[in-house]
Amino acid sequence: MPVSIRTRWGAGLMRLFRRKLARQTGKARQFLHRQDGAVAIEFGMVAAPFLALIFAILETAIVFFADQTLETAVADSSRLIMTGQAQTANMTAASFKTEVCKRIYALFDCTTGVYVDVKSYANFASINITSPIDASGNLVNDFIYSPGGPGSIVVVRLIYKWPVYSVLGFNLANMTGGKRLLVATSAFRNEAYN
Repeated sequence: MPVSIRTRWGAGLMRLFRRKLARQTGKARQFLHRQDGAVAIEFGMVAAPFLALIFAILETAIVFFADQTLETAVADSSRLIMTGQAQTANMTAASFKTEVCKRIYALFDCTTGVYVDVKSYANFASINITSPIDASGNLVNDFIYSPGGPGSIVVVRLIYKWPVYSVLGFNLANMTGGKRLLVATSAFRNEAYN
Protein backbone atom coordinates (compact mmCIF):
# COMPACT_ATOMS: atom_id res chain seq x y z
CA MET A 1 0.00 0.00 0.00
CA PRO A 2 1.28 3.42 -0.83
CA VAL A 3 2.11 5.73 2.07
CA SER A 4 -0.38 8.38 1.00
CA ILE A 5 -3.34 5.97 1.22
CA ARG A 6 -2.25 4.86 4.68
CA THR A 7 -1.93 8.45 5.82
CA ARG A 8 -5.29 9.42 4.42
CA TRP A 9 -6.93 6.37 5.95
CA GLY A 10 -5.27 7.10 9.35
CA ALA A 11 -6.21 10.78 9.17
CA GLY A 12 -9.83 9.89 8.38
CA LEU A 13 -9.89 7.44 11.23
CA MET A 14 -8.50 10.09 13.57
CA ARG A 15 -11.13 12.61 12.45
CA LEU A 16 -13.85 10.03 13.04
CA PHE A 17 -12.41 9.24 16.49
CA ARG A 18 -12.24 12.96 17.38
CA ARG A 19 -15.85 13.52 16.31
CA LYS A 20 -17.02 10.55 18.33
CA LEU A 21 -14.99 11.68 21.32
CA ALA A 22 -16.38 15.20 21.01
CA ARG A 23 -19.91 13.81 20.85
CA GLN A 24 -19.27 11.61 23.92
CA THR A 25 -17.62 14.48 25.79
CA GLY A 26 -20.54 16.71 24.87
CA LYS A 27 -22.98 14.11 26.19
CA ALA A 28 -20.95 13.71 29.38
CA ARG A 29 -20.74 17.48 29.79
CA GLN A 30 -24.45 17.78 29.06
CA PHE A 31 -25.18 15.02 31.60
CA LEU A 32 -23.12 16.79 34.27
CA HIS A 33 -24.99 20.06 33.74
CA ARG A 34 -28.49 18.55 33.90
CA GLN A 35 -30.55 19.54 36.96
CA ASP A 36 -33.53 17.16 36.62
CA GLY A 37 -32.92 15.01 39.75
CA ALA A 38 -30.88 17.45 41.83
CA VAL A 39 -33.70 18.26 44.23
CA ALA A 40 -34.46 14.60 44.88
CA ILE A 41 -30.81 13.84 45.58
CA GLU A 42 -30.41 16.90 47.82
CA PHE A 43 -33.56 15.96 49.74
CA GLY A 44 -32.26 12.41 50.13
CA MET A 45 -29.05 13.74 51.67
CA VAL A 46 -30.83 16.15 54.03
CA ALA A 47 -33.95 14.12 54.93
CA ALA A 48 -32.42 11.66 57.41
CA PRO A 49 -30.64 14.26 59.59
CA PHE A 50 -33.66 16.58 59.38
CA LEU A 51 -36.09 13.86 60.51
CA ALA A 52 -33.69 12.79 63.28
CA LEU A 53 -33.54 16.39 64.51
CA ILE A 54 -37.35 16.71 64.45
CA PHE A 55 -37.67 13.42 66.39
CA ALA A 56 -35.09 14.56 68.96
CA ILE A 57 -36.94 17.86 69.47
CA LEU A 58 -40.27 16.06 69.89
CA GLU A 59 -38.82 13.54 72.33
CA THR A 60 -37.22 16.29 74.41
CA ALA A 61 -40.53 18.17 74.50
CA ILE A 62 -42.40 15.05 75.63
CA VAL A 63 -39.85 14.38 78.39
CA PHE A 64 -40.18 17.98 79.64
CA PHE A 65 -43.98 17.70 79.51
CA ALA A 66 -43.90 14.44 81.49
CA ASP A 67 -41.55 15.99 84.03
CA GLN A 68 -43.85 18.98 84.44
CA THR A 69 -46.84 16.67 84.89
CA LEU A 70 -44.95 14.85 87.64
CA GLU A 71 -44.06 18.20 89.28
CA THR A 72 -47.72 19.22 89.30
CA ALA A 73 -48.74 15.86 90.78
CA VAL A 74 -46.19 16.12 93.60
CA ALA A 75 -47.32 19.66 94.42
CA ASP A 76 -50.99 18.64 94.51
CA SER A 77 -50.58 15.38 96.42
CA SER A 78 -48.10 16.75 98.96
CA ARG A 79 -50.82 19.14 100.16
CA LEU A 80 -52.55 16.07 101.62
CA ILE A 81 -49.57 15.60 103.93
CA MET A 82 -48.92 19.29 104.56
CA THR A 83 -52.49 19.93 105.71
CA GLY A 84 -52.62 16.73 107.78
CA GLN A 85 -55.32 15.05 105.70
CA ALA A 86 -53.09 12.02 105.04
CA GLN A 87 -52.12 11.65 108.69
CA THR A 88 -55.64 12.05 110.14
CA ALA A 89 -57.03 9.59 107.57
CA ASN A 90 -54.22 7.11 108.50
CA MET A 91 -53.10 6.84 104.87
CA THR A 92 -50.61 4.10 104.15
CA ALA A 93 -47.97 4.27 101.44
CA ALA A 94 -50.32 2.42 99.08
CA SER A 95 -53.30 4.69 99.75
CA PHE A 96 -51.13 7.81 99.34
CA LYS A 97 -49.82 6.43 96.05
CA THR A 98 -53.44 5.92 94.95
CA GLU A 99 -54.06 9.60 95.65
CA VAL A 100 -50.96 10.47 93.62
CA CYS A 101 -52.18 8.30 90.73
CA LYS A 102 -55.47 10.21 90.66
CA ARG A 103 -53.46 13.31 89.79
CA ILE A 104 -51.37 11.70 87.04
CA TYR A 105 -53.13 11.14 83.77
CA ALA A 106 -52.47 8.96 80.70
CA LEU A 107 -48.73 9.63 80.41
CA PHE A 108 -47.58 7.29 83.17
CA ASP A 109 -48.01 3.68 84.22
CA CYS A 110 -48.75 4.80 87.74
CA THR A 111 -49.46 1.49 89.46
CA THR A 112 -46.12 -0.16 88.62
CA GLY A 113 -43.93 2.69 87.39
CA VAL A 114 -44.28 5.58 89.84
CA TYR A 115 -42.33 5.38 93.09
CA VAL A 116 -43.29 7.53 96.08
CA ASP A 117 -40.73 8.60 98.67
CA VAL A 118 -41.95 10.54 101.72
CA LYS A 119 -39.41 11.40 104.44
CA SER A 120 -39.77 13.65 107.46
CA TYR A 121 -36.97 15.64 109.13
CA ALA A 122 -36.54 17.65 112.32
CA ASN A 123 -35.39 20.80 110.47
CA PHE A 124 -34.55 22.01 106.98
CA ALA A 125 -30.79 21.78 107.62
CA SER A 126 -31.02 18.03 108.20
CA ILE A 127 -32.53 17.28 104.78
CA ASN A 128 -30.27 14.95 102.84
CA ILE A 129 -31.55 13.98 99.40
CA THR A 130 -29.39 11.51 97.52
CA SER A 131 -29.73 10.43 93.92
CA PRO A 132 -31.87 7.33 93.53
CA ILE A 133 -29.52 6.09 90.78
CA ASP A 134 -26.46 4.02 91.72
CA ALA A 135 -23.09 4.13 89.91
CA SER A 136 -24.24 1.44 87.46
CA GLY A 137 -27.30 3.45 86.38
CA ASN A 138 -29.85 1.32 88.26
CA LEU A 139 -32.65 2.58 90.50
CA VAL A 140 -32.02 2.16 94.22
CA ASN A 141 -35.43 1.51 95.73
CA ASP A 142 -34.96 2.49 99.37
CA PHE A 143 -38.09 4.65 99.46
CA ILE A 144 -40.15 5.01 102.61
CA TYR A 145 -43.41 6.63 103.68
CA SER A 146 -43.00 8.80 106.74
CA PRO A 147 -45.36 11.83 106.57
CA GLY A 148 -44.38 13.17 110.02
CA GLY A 149 -46.59 15.08 112.41
CA PRO A 150 -47.63 18.72 112.87
CA GLY A 151 -44.69 21.07 112.25
CA SER A 152 -42.47 18.35 110.74
CA ILE A 153 -40.31 19.09 107.73
CA VAL A 154 -41.34 16.70 104.93
CA VAL A 155 -39.83 15.94 101.54
CA VAL A 156 -42.10 14.19 99.03
CA ARG A 157 -40.53 12.78 95.87
CA LEU A 158 -42.23 11.14 92.91
CA ILE A 159 -39.89 9.03 90.79
CA TYR A 160 -40.56 7.56 87.35
CA LYS A 161 -38.39 5.72 84.82
CA TRP A 162 -39.30 7.28 81.46
CA PRO A 163 -38.33 5.31 78.30
CA VAL A 164 -36.27 7.30 75.77
CA TYR A 165 -34.86 6.46 72.35
CA SER A 166 -31.45 7.31 70.97
CA VAL A 167 -31.41 8.93 67.52
CA LEU A 168 -28.08 9.55 65.76
CA GLY A 169 -26.21 9.86 69.06
CA PHE A 170 -28.80 12.12 70.74
CA ASN A 171 -29.69 10.28 73.94
CA LEU A 172 -31.52 11.58 77.00
CA ALA A 173 -31.11 8.35 79.00
CA ASN A 174 -29.40 8.58 82.39
CA MET A 175 -30.17 5.00 83.46
CA THR A 176 -29.55 1.54 82.12
CA GLY A 177 -32.08 0.14 79.69
CA GLY A 178 -32.58 3.40 77.78
CA LYS A 179 -34.55 5.14 80.52
CA ARG A 180 -34.47 8.65 81.93
CA LEU A 181 -35.23 9.07 85.61
CA LEU A 182 -37.77 11.79 86.24
CA VAL A 183 -37.86 13.06 89.83
CA ALA A 184 -40.30 15.64 91.16
CA THR A 185 -39.68 16.97 94.68
CA SER A 186 -41.65 19.04 97.15
CA ALA A 187 -40.22 20.17 100.51
CA PHE A 188 -42.43 21.85 103.11
CA ARG A 189 -43.31 22.19 106.80
CA ASN A 190 -46.50 20.47 107.92
CA GLU A 191 -49.22 22.75 109.21
CA ALA A 192 -50.40 22.56 112.80
CA TYR A 193 -53.41 20.46 111.90
CA ASN A 194 -54.31 19.12 115.39
